[in-house]
Amino acid sequence: MEKALQIISAELSEFEDHFREAVKSKVPLLDRIMHYIVKRKGKQLRPMFVLLSARLGGEVNLSTYRAASLVELLHTATLVHDDVVDDALERRSFFSINALWKNKIAVLVGDYLLSKGLLLSLDNADHKVLQIMSNAVKMMSEGELLQIEKARNLNLDENIYYEIINGKTASLLASACAAGASTTFTDDGKVEQMKLFGQKVGMAFQLKDDLFDYGNEDVGKPTGNDIKEKKLTLPLIYTLNTCSKQLKRQIIYIIKNENTDKEKVKFVINAVEEAGGIKYARQKMLAFKDEALATLYQFPKSGIRDALEEMVIYTTDRNI
Repeated sequence: MEKALQIISAELSEFEDHFREAVKSKVPLLDRIMHYIVKRKGKQLRPMFVLLSARLGGEVNLSTYRAASLVELLHTATLVHDDVVDDALERRSFFSINALWKNKIAVLVGDYLLSKGLLLSLDNADHKVLQIMSNAVKMMSEGELLQIEKARNLNLDENIYYEIINGKTASLLASACAAGASTTFTDDGKVEQMKLFGQKVGMAFQLKDDLFDYGNEDVGKPTGNDIKEKKLTLPLIYTLNTCSKQLKRQIIYIIKNENTDKEKVKFVINAVEEAGGIKYARQKMLAFKDEALATLYQFPKSGIRDALEEMVIYTTDRNI
């Protein structure tokens, strides 16, 4: 991501100032928690996509910075709430909010972040950006609930899986690109094009995350974690839909009843690899990557387009 970081280094620094200002609170406890959240920020991929998408259409402006802040506020809120739902004690190798301040406070912190994001847009009449991002939050909730519903019987169609990850992951990245583009492009068609671009990148990004669960990379979560949580990802879905009935019954039994047994989980991982599930998921990931690049290449070649291309490649080549 070196090219992208070089091109928007000044804008990223300015964004960080805007974000710190956006999360400020007069309540001492809340302000301490906000300071902790800002301090442990991740790679800031989504704000980077907002800023680069905006730069593709013109110069970054105050509306762009507010859009990037809104994206980060909403994303952070969903992570805080997810950690409560999943009873996760760590996030990016740091203690989660619920681990340090318990669930009740974590839920309220997530609500606070959501409300700050809404007010940031409403107070500045950024109605287009707010509409784009509100739709993303709706899709994320629907995706999570659809996954919970389908996980009960462990019978998931590949198309349903795409619907789930489109809602859970891709919708936020699609909306980030659209929100950024909407602050500089006057052509709504270009904004929709950037939304499609972000959606394809988001799909590839989630597939890469799913593949990590079957690898040995240190990615902040243990290998086989999705299996332990009974999450059906594409490598496993492909395996269940192509393997013998006997193996399918065996895998489903392990996931339902023995998903905390390390040896049993290892058996499932090996079965998925032998069945070609990992290879299949990687092919699909690269197909989404190619679709994202094809959409991006419809814009004239420029340094900004090159930086966005680099970001796409990073999503599928990253080790974390």
